[in-house]
Amino acid sequence: MSEPSIFSRILRGEIPSEIIAETENAFAIRDIAPKAPVHLLVIPKTEQYRNVVELAAGDPDLLAEVIGLANAVAAEHAGGDFRLVFNTGSDAGQTVFHVHAHVLGGGLTEGSLGD
Repeated sequence: MSEPSIFSRILRGEIPSEIIAETENAFAIRDIAPKAPVHLLVIPKTEQYRNVVELAAGDPDLLAEVIGLANAVAAEHAGGDFRLVFNTGSDAGQTVFHVHAHVLGGGLTEGSLGD
């Protein structure tokens, strides 16, 4: 059996982090290495899905819940304008293989994260 992901350890309180929002099946935290003025992570509570493709195929309702929570935290922390990014695979920059969405906002500049 593999070790729990960093996100599962945060959820269990083993690693300190402030959960800024939560639903029954997902939670949101601040990214520890922000790439934008607002950089939040929205994470399903289950480790079952490694990336967004697996999540979309396996549980579209959970994917909708993740996106809904992303919208809610963006409304609260970024005035409602945001970019939503899912890295899928190590060559795309995914380093934690527990699906999660990056919510980026707060005055992104053109070209700051690509189009």
